[in-house]
Amino acid sequence: MNLPITFHRAASAEFIEASAWYESKRLGLGLEFMAEIDRCVSLVSEHHLQYAVVREDIRRIVANRFPYSVYFRAEKHRIVVLAVFHGSRNPAIWLARA
Repeated sequence: MNLPITFHRAASAEFIEASAWYESKRLGLGLEFMAEIDRCVSLVSEHHLQYAVVREDIRRIVANRFPYSVYFRAEKHRIVVLAVFHGSRNPAIWLARA
């Protein structure tokens, strides 16, 4: 069952910011990043229980090719994306959203 996806405001901002950064490095790379995060989010929508729990009810899917993970919480009728997060950043930042 595909659950609808909702992005936390900060996660949406991170996603946009990272896409713009990659696009500034090479034309088209931002679109490739967006496609990879979209792929991750689609997988989460379909199979959210298969991803590792990283804290309490928060799970993570790791992106391919890019050093990013998508942190999310599965609720009864939706998935909430808490962060689109670079692996080298301090996790306390996204944990505050939980």
